[in-house]
Amino acid sequence: MRVTVLGAGRCVTGSKYLLEWKAFRALVDCGLFQGPAQHRRLNWKPLPSPAHHLGAVVLTHAHIDHTGYLPRLVRQGFRGPVYCTPPTRALLGVLLPDAAHLQEEEARYANKEGYSKHRPALPLFRLADARAALKLLEPVPFGAWTQLHPGVKFRYHRQGHILGAAAIELETKVAGGQRKTVYFSGDVGRYGVPILREPEPYPGSDVLFVETTYGDRLHDPAEPYAALADEIGAAVARGGVILIPAFAVDRTQEILYILHELMAGGDIPELPIWLDSPMGIQATALYTRFTEEHDAEMREYFSRQQNPIFPSNLQVTPTSAESKKLNRITGPAIIVSASGMATGGRILHHLKLRLPNPSNTVIFVGYQAEGTKGRRLVEGEDRVKIHGQWVPVRAHISSMATFSAHADAEELLVWLRRRERDPSQIYLIHGEYAAQQAFADTLHEEFGWESRIPELGQTVTISQ
Repeated sequence: MRVTVLGAGRCVTGSKYLLEWKAFRALVDCGLFQGPAQHRRLNWKPLPSPAHHLGAVVLTHAHIDHTGYLPRLVRQGFRGPVYCTPPTRALLGVLLPDAAHLQEEEARYANKEGYSKHRPALPLFRLADARAALKLLEPVPFGAWTQLHPGVKFRYHRQGHILGAAAIELETKVAGGQRKTVYFSGDVGRYGVPILREPEPYPGSDVLFVETTYGDRLHDPAEPYAALADEIGAAVARGGVILIPAFAVDRTQEILYILHELMAGGDIPELPIWLDSPMGIQATALYTRFTEEHDAEMREYFSRQQNPIFPSNLQVTPTSAESKKLNRITGPAIIVSASGMATGGRILHHLKLRLPNPSNTVIFVGYQAEGTKGRRLVEGEDRVKIHGQWVPVRAHISSMATFSAHADAEELLVWLRRRERDPSQIYLIHGEYAAQQAFADTLHEEFGWESRIPELGQTVTISQ
């Protein structure tokens, strides 16, 4: 078996791994590159293996940096199947059409405003491509072995992180009739966060591909409830509008849950909350629907006929006309909108309007990748370009690393410690290079493991 790293190699975006057994080829994840322009340009480059030569795609979870290339792959001739968990299938019914809509809208807006370097600006894929990709999805329940190819099977293990997120355990025959297991961590979730069940521990394997997004750091030990209460309290004192850029899937639901808890407990005043993200609205409904993925606290709420992620003071704005009305609201009030790194979506329009006013507050509640507007804002730049225009930054900018759907370095070790056996080959993926080097040192000190850090485009061979 050979594995070629086509994405998330020494970076945290575009997860895509080409698996080859003789003439059979498959992808683990099929993500879109986001963030810096040099990464986004990779979305336009053809894969080394033609799409129609791929036998299957196996997805870890629904985030666009793990799934967003699927419509492009279908446009190039891929005809499936695409395996995923049932909640991932449901989420992709929201995420992929939304991603296509954003592609089309951004191309249209760029052509209208004339800020694209290309004439005309074109979308990477269209809504028809996203709909075609959805038809190829084949849901597989957690824990069930599924044949990927004769002699190769896989099963899913829960990873927390977001609704439906999974690790992939592959088992394949090798010389002499023996079997070898290859484990892809996907994105490892956190412990003790609300709504979803915790990650299932790594069971052990011959080969391990493990994400390292936070491989060089620990999350802020501050209690997230208290930290968010402090930020909201200070923002209310300033009197303006509070913008919370949040990923539509998981982060939005976690923030709504915590805001409900803080307001119900009297830690912050009861404020009007607007959820201004069509995808976030639909994802919140799906988090409500898949009750078997809920943790004990969430199940307790539902047993009392309560829904903490759809509180009574929450208003939703599914249409663009309703969204535009938010331009007229005054604070204190909270707007939760996507995207979480300010790379696109409705949050850009809110930032464009609200950033120049020092009474307003922007609270980033998650990791901001290199090259994103979110990263530039939290690093203190005094102006950012939005839709081709320079916007002065006078609003108060806050970054709360307490909130993250990714395990930090210590939580990754917790996830690894309960294994039944050690891997003989370890590859560090989905992390910036400095984080990966730091985590390689940690694994050596903790377990005596020697890790490799493949680059984009590098092929590694799974030894017999």
